[in-house]
Amino acid sequence: MTDLETGRAAATLSRPFTVRGLTSRNRIAMAPMTRQFSPDGVPGRDVADYYTRRAAGGVGLIITEGTYIDHDSAGTSDRVPRFHGEDAFAGWADVVDSVHGAGGTIVPQLWHVGVTRTEGAPPVADAEPVGPSGVSLTGEPKGRAMTQKDLDDVIAAFADAAAAAERLGFDGVELHGAHGYLIDQFLWAGSNRRTDAYGGDLVARTRFAAEIVAACRAAVSDSFPLFFRMSQWKMNAYEAKLARTPAELDALLTPLAEAGVDVFHASTRRYWLPEFDDSDLNLAGWVKKISGRPTVTVGSVGLDGDFFSAFAGNGSGVTGVDQLLDRMERDEFDLVAVGRALIADPEWAAKTLHGRTGDITPFDAEMLKTLR
Repeated sequence: MTDLETGRAAATLSRPFTVRGLTSRNRIAMAPMTRQFSPDGVPGRDVADYYTRRAAGGVGLIITEGTYIDHDSAGTSDRVPRFHGEDAFAGWADVVDSVHGAGGTIVPQLWHVGVTRTEGAPPVADAEPVGPSGVSLTGEPKGRAMTQKDLDDVIAAFADAAAAAERLGFDGVELHGAHGYLIDQFLWAGSNRRTDAYGGDLVARTRFAAEIVAACRAAVSDSFPLFFRMSQWKMNAYEAKLARTPAELDALLTPLAEAGVDVFHASTRRYWLPEFDDSDLNLAGWVKKISGRPTVTVGSVGLDGDFFSAFAGNGSGVTGVDQLLDRMERDEFDLVAVGRALIADPEWAAKTLHGRTGDITPFDAEMLKTLR
């Protein structure tokens, strides 16, 4: 990286970002990545150290791995951290204090897996998978359709978790509305076949998500921001599109923004790919243009292979961020979330900001087996 390129990266990525009461010292976020190193759902000191190393390495905002809300059917592993119970809260409080001590900000990602839950799996073995219509993303029978009481209970559980996050000292909260999990199952026509107020056209299918957002907004203070992670693609349905046109994306985003979303986190496999024809804007760029809200972009930042290659045991080489800087300088989005590159190298942010990209450690799939 030349001196000019180094200065450009620092100038573009080192700008503070503020939303409500959260101020990140720069534009680099750590993307949420499920790691499963929390026995019985309790994040321990090793988890706190894992996030803290990234904050100490220059990341401005940590978005934690998905953490289960307090609903029996929310999870499908007892090694994923939960966001309920005094033991888990004590662990999270340690994480927050440690990250803050390293100069970072942090938000938890609140998660309900919906019908993707494996029957008989912990943490609640006899909990039945639930979803909009008792079918999987592809329409096969799976679990059961949620009753109004189920909906009310889950909405309340999200709101309780948001309030707990503020009590514990987190700087905001992110709702996981992407990748085919519960909230996304309501947004997706293939899994939402309801004929009541929570099903129908795209606007109607946003109702459950919007009610969760509104309940969380009401449960926290005005200074506490709400992030919402969304995606077009689903697990095992990578070409899926909730919105096939900008007009459909507008129909999806408007109820969520009106309900209280402050920042949209637009998940893609490769951040540089255009979302619609006749425009170079990626999903985060379109979401910002349509909603007027700040956005986070994500998708193979700093790497030459997408994250699905990691599941196949493949590594990824290091690439530059020139195209990312081009887009940020055009104000297409506000933050960039970095995933596997930060698993590989906790100092990725500092090295990128200071022009030491030649020192960045490349990603190897073996790195997923430990908390480094």
